[in-house]
Amino acid sequence: MKKVLYLATMLLCMAITSCQKEDIGGTATESLAGDWYVQASVGGEAITGSFHLLTYNTSANNPNEIFVDDQGNFWDFKVKAAAELNGLTFSAIDAHNMNYDCTVSITNAKIVKNGGVQNNGSPADLISMDVTFSDDDDALVYHLEGVRYSGLVEND
Repeated sequence: MKKVLYLATMLLCMAITSCQKEDIGGTATESLAGDWYVQASVGGEAITGSFHLLTYNTSANNPNEIFVDDQGNFWDFKVKAAAELNGLTFSAIDAHNMNYDCTVSITNAKIVKNGGVQNNGSPADLISMDVTFSDDDDALVYHLEGVRYSGLVEND
């Protein structure tokens, strides 16, 4: 009987402690992080349809740097960029492309809270940046701009 009582008490204690919710904090660059649905243009003329672009923290979780990654959807680039959280801006000058051998420069990059509009008319965060690539024979400046990805089919 003692063993049954002891076992019941142990199970009850485990059930109570396992149900406590742990608060998980955000990353150091949470305000700049996102999945974005962007288009590329040159001189105001769209040259692509919409594609996904990611911005996310580095493994060091440093508030002064983020990754900018097109996941091979546009130029196949992934670079570390200097981040400025207060202004929601970031930049990279001749940054090493981690996907293949070239350098990437990102300028005029910013995020504007509720600065864009989804296809369904709802407000969304806006991202925009100018990007150049060392292996671009035409040395064009590509303007990437779009809104935070909503995950809703109606906004794709």
